[in-house]
Amino acid sequence: MQQFIARLFGRLMKSWSWVLLVVLTILIKWASWYPGWVERNYSQGVYPVISRAQRFLFGWASFSIGDLFYAFLVVVILYKVFKFFRLLFKKQLNRRYFVVALQQGIFILLFLYVFFNLLWGLNYNRRGIAYQLDLQVKEYSLADLDTLTNVIQSRVNFYAGFVTEAQRDSFNKKSRLFNSAVEAFDAVEKQYPFLKYNPKSIKPSLFSYLGNYLGFQGYYNPFSGEGQVNTTVPRFLEPYVTTHEMAHQLGYGKENEANFVGFLACRSYSSNVFRYSAYYDMYNYSIGEIARRDTSLSLVKSYQQKAHPQVLKDQQEFKNFYLRYKNPIEPIVMWGYGHFLKANNQPKGKRSYNEVVAWLIAYYKKFGVEAL
Repeated sequence: MQQFIARLFGRLMKSWSWVLLVVLTILIKWASWYPGWVERNYSQGVYPVISRAQRFLFGWASFSIGDLFYAFLVVVILYKVFKFFRLLFKKQLNRRYFVVALQQGIFILLFLYVFFNLLWGLNYNRRGIAYQLDLQVKEYSLADLDTLTNVIQSRVNFYAGFVTEAQRDSFNKKSRLFNSAVEAFDAVEKQYPFLKYNPKSIKPSLFSYLGNYLGFQGYYNPFSGEGQVNTTVPRFLEPYVTTHEMAHQLGYGKENEANFVGFLACRSYSSNVFRYSAYYDMYNYSIGEIARRDTSLSLVKSYQQKAHPQVLKDQQEFKNFYLRYKNPIEPIVMWGYGHFLKANNQPKGKRSYNEVVAWLIAYYKKFGVEAL
C-alpha cells in the first residue's frame, strides 16, 4: 500500500501538474462570477456531453462504481492516519514529513476542487430552472404560502386515497423503481425538452445503512456521474428521492432546484405512488415554512387536522425512522454539509432544500394553481 501511494503521488505531483491545477482553479473561480456564461457554455454546452458520457461508461453496472472510489479514498485516508500515529509513537516524525504531508494535502484539495467543478460543480453557478422557465422567484408572503399549502395538501390527500400497499410493494424491486423514474423524466420531457434524461445511471447506495446514521437519503457522485439512492428509507420517500438525484445528474446542482425538477418529473408521471411521494415531500416543506412564520403553529395544526390518515401515518413512520437512527455524529455531519452548501452558492445551507417552496409559488403564479 505504501509503495502504491508513493508511486501514485510521484506521478501526479509533477511541476506542470501544479501549474495546471492552479490555473484551472483561477479560471473556475472566474467563471463562477458569470452565471450567464456558465449557463450557455457549461450547463447547456459542455456538461451535457460530460454527463451522458459518464452515465454511458458507468451506467451498465448494477452496483455503484463511484461508491467504490469513495471507499478507496477512505482506505487511503485511514492508512495515512495509521501511518501518522505509528510514526508519532515511534518518535520518527520530522520536518520533512510535515512538509511532504502539507504538499500532498494541498495537491489533493486542488485536484478534487478542479475535477469536482469541471465534471459537475460549476452547475452551482448557473442560472438554472427559473431562467429556463422564466419564473420570477422572489420573497413570498404567508398568504402565498398558505395558497400553495392548500393546493399541495389537496393533491397529497387525493393520491393518498389511491396508493395501496401493493403498489408501494411493487417498488421494492429497485430496478422497477429506477426504470419508473426514467419513465417519469420521459413524461416531463414532453413538456420541457431540456429535461431529457438518457442514458440511465441511478443505483442503490452501497452505504445505505450507514447513510441512515449520517442523515442522507441520496447523493450524486460527480466523479462517476452516478446517482445513488438510500434504498433503506421509508418506501414513500424513494420515488421522489430518486428523481431528485436524477435532477442533479441533469445539471441542477442547487438542492432547491433539484427538488423542483424532481417534483416536475413525479407530477408528470401517471404513477399514483410517484405523485404521492412528490406531493408528500412538498407538503412537509410547505408546512415547515409556515411553522417558521406562524410561531403559534395554529395554521400548521389546522392543516394537520385536514391531512389524510395515510399522510399522518407516513409522517409518524418517518419520525420513528429518524429517531431510530438518531446519534451524536449525524448533527456534526449535517453541520459540515450545511457549510459545504453555503460554500457552493447556497447561502441558507441545509435550508436550501426548503426553498423549493419559492419555486412552487413562482410556478403557480405564472401558470396557475392547476399547474401544480
